[in-house]
Amino acid sequence: MLHLSYSDYAALRAHGEETHPHECCGVLLGKTEADGNHVHQTVRAGNTRTDRAHDRYNIAPEELIRIQRQARKLGLDIVGFYHSHPDCPAQWSKTDFDEAHWIGCSYIITRVDQGKATITNSFLLTGTDEEDKKFLDEPVEIEVSGVEDQQEKGHA
Repeated sequence: MLHLSYSDYAALRAHGEETHPHECCGVLLGKTEADGNHVHQTVRAGNTRTDRAHDRYNIAPEELIRIQRQARKLGLDIVGFYHSHPDCPAQWSKTDFDEAHWIGCSYIITRVDQGKATITNSFLLTGTDEEDKKFLDEPVEIEVSGVEDQQEKGHA
């Protein structure tokens, strides 16, 4: 299960709306615990794809290293990534799967229809290496002002 605050949930959805019709992307910082990944902070990243920014994203390696260093200074880890799908389903694509390499991380995808975030889903990348990796649907728990509000996949 992925755990995040309502403010982080709203921020990543707003990022998708702001970048529409291009994909947004960012990193989830937090801790992995027995009950799943706990997000403590979202970090926006720049989408370096200029050829197909409407249906692809890439985070520059230098930016990812900077974000990872920022996480370490805060005592956090990279526990996931997020991006938007402008006017497309909030489901992972073959490209999303092929470019996912962080086993144990959550991958959030938000559908943004005509500039408005609609559905947000999360997928956990499992396995031991590239040969047996797979995405599993991951439930999302959104904490609202200290009160937890269980959100079922596809309804977040």
